[in-house]
Amino acid sequence: MTWTSPAPAAVEGPMTGDDRPILEGMLAHQRSTLLNVCAGLTADQLASRPLPSTGLSLLGLVRHMAKVERIWFRKRVAQEDVPHLHDFEARGDADFNQIDPADAPGAVEQVRQEWMLADRAVAGFDFGHTIQHHGEMSQRMVYVHMIQEYARHNGHADLLREAIDGTTGR
Repeated sequence: MTWTSPAPAAVEGPMTGDDRPILEGMLAHQRSTLLNVCAGLTADQLASRPLPSTGLSLLGLVRHMAKVERIWFRKRVAQEDVPHLHDFEARGDADFNQIDPADAPGAVEQVRQEWMLADRAVAGFDFGHTIQHHGEMSQRMVYVHMIQEYARHNGHADLLREAIDGTTGR
């Protein structure tokens, strides 16, 4: 049986109230959207680069988001001593460029794991907690940044998915 990327559970967050639940809900929605765009595709399809104008693949986007989840939440906010993913130190965009379809199931599981670990790592920090990154940045702003990062790449993912099999509106 051929592996296909599983569909994520639907995510709904609050539309009113305090900013933390709203931002956490929007981030969860954006995370889920990426895997929903990938849902039902084979490893080969996820690894494909269907648009000649770019080297992007859905697998590369999944790998990239696992990397940035770890960097922003676990390494920068929570100061966890964990290694970078995907040869980050080489600055060669290995998350995008070193793509192997055989890695697809593990990459999907890894991004899901990073979500859980990231949420756990920052749960005890107030949204006013600051880190030093290009000046002072609050945890609230880290959430805004990550929502923006997902939204940008989810747009890329939509275009890739449509080029792969014509599916839109995921």
